[in-house]
Amino acid sequence: MREPADVRTATELVDAEPVHDTERELIRLRRREHELSALFSSARELAELRDSDAVLARLVQRAHQMMGVDLAYLSEFDPVTHELRVRETSGSVSPSFQTLRVPPGRGLASVVVESRTAQWVADYSDYSTDRHERGIDDAVAAEGLVSLLGVPMLTSDDVLGVLFVGNRDRKDFSPDEVALLAALADHASVILQTTQTLRDLQDSEDASRRNLADLTAHLVERDRANTVHQELVQAVLAGGGFAPVADTLATALGRAVAVTDAQDRVIAAAGLPLSPGMLDLDDVTRAAITDSRRSGHCVLVASGGVGAVAALSAGSRHFGALILGDGDFELGAVDLRTVERAAQVAALLELQQEAASGADHRVRSELIADLLDDVPERRSDVERRARRLGIDLHELDSLLLLAVPGDQQTTAARALSRRLDDHALVGEYRGYVVAAHASGRQPLDADAVRRHVAGSIQQPVVAVVPRTAPDALTSAFTSAMRTARLIAALELSDLTASTDDFLPYSAIFDTDARALADFLRETIGLVRRYDAERNADLLGTLRAFVRNNASPTRTARALNFHTNTILQRLDRLDQVLGASWREDERMFRLSIAVRLDELREQLQAGR
Repeated sequence: MREPADVRTATELVDAEPVHDTERELIRLRRREHELSALFSSARELAELRDSDAVLARLVQRAHQMMGVDLAYLSEFDPVTHELRVRETSGSVSPSFQTLRVPPGRGLASVVVESRTAQWVADYSDYSTDRHERGIDDAVAAEGLVSLLGVPMLTSDDVLGVLFVGNRDRKDFSPDEVALLAALADHASVILQTTQTLRDLQDSEDASRRNLADLTAHLVERDRANTVHQELVQAVLAGGGFAPVADTLATALGRAVAVTDAQDRVIAAAGLPLSPGMLDLDDVTRAAITDSRRSGHCVLVASGGVGAVAALSAGSRHFGALILGDGDFELGAVDLRTVERAAQVAALLELQQEAASGADHRVRSELIADLLDDVPERRSDVERRARRLGIDLHELDSLLLLAVPGDQQTTAARALSRRLDDHALVGEYRGYVVAAHASGRQPLDADAVRRHVAGSIQQPVVAVVPRTAPDALTSAFTSAMRTARLIAALELSDLTASTDDFLPYSAIFDTDARALADFLRETIGLVRRYDAERNADLLGTLRAFVRNNASPTRTARALNFHTNTILQRLDRLDQVLGASWREDERMFRLSIAVRLDELREQLQAGR
């Protein structure tokens, strides 16, 4: 007996239901197998990580393919700005979306970061309005996205970013899809952590390399400093002057070095050639030397080929500077201290030389004083002491006298000594600086010597040259001293004069400067006053009258005037000086005054 058709259909339906369930489970398991296979492939890529950007891009592509969505992208979290920046995309068509930055507190991504859990929305337009932001909305609209799912990429303490997938149609995401995307996000977290770890390791390695390089450079600097220190000590002990200091620094620091005196003149150099800026210091370099004097430190310079300077100072005294040129390497802190130490050594050498020079100066000053005093009983002792200094007194036939302010006489004597050879005798005597020298051995330009000494002490100097007098230095000094006193009385300075120019005035007005001033005022003072009040030139007529032996005719010819004009002027002189001015005694006095006054004007004009 056959079963009814409706009963058979129901039975078939009941038997088919388990089959369909089995088929669905089989599909799910196959999909799961595919997902696990993809996750394992991703894990292998992580284990073989070489290029983190490439692995991240591959992971985002897998998320795109495995999730069956229209778009997948990864946003990296910036812990400083709290922004989320799109780093990798797959399936994106909008350039603006590929460079999207999500501000803090905005968009679905911020919710994922704040909650540290997966978040999704079936329709982004229905999402909470307080989370919307125009830039995000424009980027989402440009991609045409409707539904979004995001899962956080986490470490134990921080959020590294968010992995997103999106559809251009409405979609409800299943728990399995959320779990799959979370697994991929974990892989992305590993990549980002590994990248950061590698970056930190690279930074640590770079820092270690820099520290090693700094330590190596410091050790090299220290070795240079030790070498320089040892050689500078030897330079001081050997008494070799400034040249070893310059040579030691130039060799150790690989650059030109110059030592200058207080007037910026180069007195020693090494590592030649010197740059133009080291030979002729500009304002920038001079200012740096002043700064070094004030601070006591080496000062870096970048001007005219000058790299650094260090002043040579001892207390308030300034002796000069070390000038360093440019080199192949930058001077480090130890190098700068080395230069400062060299400057201190150079200042010590200057003090050492000054002490030795001071002792020699005292010996020579005592010797020249005894020589010029010319005491017969001490002559043999003077000759013996001179021979000890290598000086032959019989060769000394010339004298030079310098009138210098008292506090500068020692400095002036040293400056004068540097212009003369060792066979000359320089010292201080009776308030003057005196040099006795052999004219045949060393011709002397007195005016050039005077200018050199004046430049050394930065004050005007008067030089007096007496006649060459073999075996008569004492009388030559007396004549020079009288001339110097007369020049001082005439208020002249900064000139070079011969004693012959002032004879016989120096014999008449030896030491009394006030008497000289009174004499000139009493003799021709009234004529000067008359000329000043009336803009006349009676003094010129008086001078010509004296020079022409009191002859009106010869005076008229000399001045190119008519004789009557000269006679009229002589009448005015009668009114000014009195009728007796042409008498013998008064005329003699007027002649001396006029000639002396005229000589003073000539010297002033010549100066």
